[in-house]
Amino acid sequence: MKIVVTGCSGQVGTNLSLRLLDRGETVLGLDRRPNTWTDRIPALTRDLASDGMPSLEELSQLIPDFGRPDLVVHLAANAKVHALVVDPKRAHENTTTTFNVLEFCRLNQVPIIFSSSREVYGRPEPPMVNEKTSDVFHILSPYAAYKLADEMLIYAYAHCYGLNYLVFRLSNVYGRFDSDLERMTRVIHIFIDQMLRGEPVTIYDRHKMIDFTYVDDCVNGLILGIDKLMSGDVVNETINLSSGSPSTLGQLAEMIARNLNVKPQIIDRPIRPGEINFYVADLTKAKILLGYQPQVTFEEGIERAVTWVKEWKTRKGD
Repeated sequence: MKIVVTGCSGQVGTNLSLRLLDRGETVLGLDRRPNTWTDRIPALTRDLASDGMPSLEELSQLIPDFGRPDLVVHLAANAKVHALVVDPKRAHENTTTTFNVLEFCRLNQVPIIFSSSREVYGRPEPPMVNEKTSDVFHILSPYAAYKLADEMLIYAYAHCYGLNYLVFRLSNVYGRFDSDLERMTRVIHIFIDQMLRGEPVTIYDRHKMIDFTYVDDCVNGLILGIDKLMSGDVVNETINLSSGSPSTLGQLAEMIARNLNVKPQIIDRPIRPGEINFYVADLTKAKILLGYQPQVTFEEGIERAVTWVKEWKTRKGD
């Protein structure tokens, strides 16, 4: 298959692109930033919000005879919920990017896989959240609002233009290729870096419970989705994709500290505007439609993440 991956230099994009290359697929990446982790992924540096998608001719300049791709996996987005509360224009850019990707897919009749977010659920309630419970009246942030708008655009393109899709709602993916603090890193790797430096960590509501997802489980789910979509077995579905192994932020800090053999210094703060305080995904749909089974528990995932950060810093000489 010939697959375009937007956001190819981010954490999920890097891991997914490498996995696809390893199994023999032709991958062409698009991202506004160069990849700081690997040079294996053929990629065009492009701001999809301002410049739009490249033409088929431009794609073939990077990979000769690439031509029309079989699939676009659209991962590119400005993330970090609170950061986009502070600067909502960056949330708006996400939907401009998605519109431009959808226009490329419409004009070339290319199916799309889209990475949405657990944030579209608004204020989800325990014990688990299934795909039918999105609450448009309690969307908590510009990031969430525009992610939901992205989904609605995709559904509209499916109805109007026959565009095939899968939407995956991801939740706090972490692990390999996610410790570049100069770009965009997530809470787990922020905590690891701060504790390694002997600094305190700030927790915005230590009782906040989140379904943290180790990156290999996320990529496994995306690969299953790619194969099911391209075979026609699963088409036009919206699916939760996470670990089913949740933790509170307080438990997260304690687990990282144990793996680093340090005593955590914790600064407690109230939850920030735009952030949810609970999310545990119901994975029934992913298991039934895709055969998805998460493999990495929270405890094992944190151990892997800490080990990877230490090894990466050693290789870089930090």
